[in-house]
Amino acid sequence: MKHTVHLIKLSNGTEGLILHVPDASVMTFELNFRAGEYLVTRSKWETPHIMEHMLLGANMMIPKARAFQAEFEKNGAYCNASTSSYDITYEAECADFEWDRIFGLLLTSITKPLFLEEEFMSEFGNVREELTARSNNHFRHLSLALREKYGFYALTDQDRLRLMDNVVIKDVIKHYQKTHTSSNLRFVISGNLPTTRRNVIAKLLESIELPLGNGRTELPDESPKALSLPLYIHNDTIENVYFYIDTFANRRLSNSESDNLSLINTMLTETLYSRILGTARERGLVYSMSSGVGQSKISTNWWFGAQVMPKNALDLFDIIVHELADVFNGKISDEDIESAKQYALGRYQRSGQTVGGTANGYSHRYFFDNYIDDYYKIPKRIEAITKQGIITVSRELFSENTWGLGVLGNVDSSFLNRLHSSVSGLWDYKNK
Repeated sequence: MKHTVHLIKLSNGTEGLILHVPDASVMTFELNFRAGEYLVTRSKWETPHIMEHMLLGANMMIPKARAFQAEFEKNGAYCNASTSSYDITYEAECADFEWDRIFGLLLTSITKPLFLEEEFMSEFGNVREELTARSNNHFRHLSLALREKYGFYALTDQDRLRLMDNVVIKDVIKHYQKTHTSSNLRFVISGNLPTTRRNVIAKLLESIELPLGNGRTELPDESPKALSLPLYIHNDTIENVYFYIDTFANRRLSNSESDNLSLINTMLTETLYSRILGTARERGLVYSMSSGVGQSKISTNWWFGAQVMPKNALDLFDIIVHELADVFNGKISDEDIESAKQYALGRYQRSGQTVGGTANGYSHRYFFDNYIDDYYKIPKRIEAITKQGIITVSRELFSENTWGLGVLGNVDSSFLNRLHSSVSGLWDYKNK
């Protein structure tokens, strides 16, 4: 959607982006605090999550969570919150006609929570139910176990369930007081926001009833560790195996490098005609497969994952190795690169069709490191991707020998070793 971006910096340390989308009929709000699990001890891991559940609840204006939700949602508005290893984000979406009412309620819930014991017990139970449901997701279980093994701030849902009884309401209140400060707050607000409305929002945020704090809390320095052996999680209730292959560079990528890596990632797995997934499906080896790129403060991760029957796993790994080796050796046609660019351009244009989609194009990166992506320059960035850029960044992600393999299923050690051996040569490419 057509929009303009306005960077707001306030005297109380709060900063954020207001996206003016002329004539938009809805408005979205995202308020982000650096307040995730990395700021608590392992034994108190669930403290931020329980706190996040409680904050959109009883407050000084409406002292009962259910009544607050009824008031918030009476005209169809939506609110939610999420906790990650690093952040807590509170979000809302509403019709344009009630934007000021909804924004006021959202600010009240964040600044004037009551932290009632009865609601602590209710949300404690709700969090337990949430984690129990999530623990049935085998991909999530394997991914979190791997992240912890690599040295990142992560715990599996199974471990979180075992530890959550350590959290008491005093821990929640203490974490709130430590993290919810005006200078630790970042926001992205999107909708029909001409000057008068932007001024109202700025005034409300500048007078927000939170302590000043000591600025935006720093992200942790997490350096991934290589795994010499596969991480294996035994599960005899499933017939297939789940796997992730991870490789790391011990630095963040530039925008240009990220663009090049993103495009080859698309070419490898993101479509049914892609080089890895398309080939594997053509041979009847796997139903779906994913890959992706993630960046932390000081490292970059490229991963590949799927669920596959054991009898097909080695053949699938052979395809992965073959296609990546072709990339390293420059066996990518200019025609395929141009086709992938067209796909990326179409995906970019589809992503900004709604007010929320437009906001999402900015919020993740802005909340991470205060960087403001120029939405309108993305087509030029896509066009600037080159074959050599793809080859160079792909090789670099496999050049440091920092990698690992994780498998969840019911297989023996010899099978694990065969999988591990079949891909290990990818990290020897620099020596060939």
